[in-house]
Amino acid sequence: MAALPRAYRCGVLTLSDKGSRGEREDTSGPRIREMLQTAGYEVAEYQLLPDRQELIEQLLKTWADERKLDLVVTTGGTGVSPSDRTPEATRAVIECEVPGLAEAMRMASLRKTVQAVWSRGIAGIRNKCLILNLPGSRKAAEENLETVLPALAHGLEKLQGNTSDCGRME
Repeated sequence: MAALPRAYRCGVLTLSDKGSRGEREDTSGPRIREMLQTAGYEVAEYQLLPDRQELIEQLLKTWADERKLDLVVTTGGTGVSPSDRTPEATRAVIECEVPGLAEAMRMASLRKTVQAVWSRGIAGIRNKCLILNLPGSRKAAEENLETVLPALAHGLEKLQGNTSDCGRME
């Protein structure tokens, strides 16, 4: 993978009722942080919250608007359980959706398991910050991030105002 044009500042947000109560260890959040750092990203924020839409919305707004993060990666809350509200929280705060990222992750996951059809994660932009929803399991989160990680720097560079032709950004 090519070096990043700059160290993008990121946040990793794990959504888990059990994790927030200390009943389950967060394994996906630390793995996402590790993957981002290895790829040259600066992980400036990490938090674990319960699956509560209003809490998720508030933190996404804070990280995008006040902390001015370039990228927020969430893990968890993307399934169909009644408490899974991450896509709804993300959709409520973004200015526009970036469907290709979520589509690519689901396509890659479908090659491994038919259960990927139940993933509802989305990706979108708020205030020049890309918000990306990953599944909650460590394995699925890792596989999904591996799928889109090579494309993220290009999109983040465009969000920051790079106007060069896309075919020349490599």
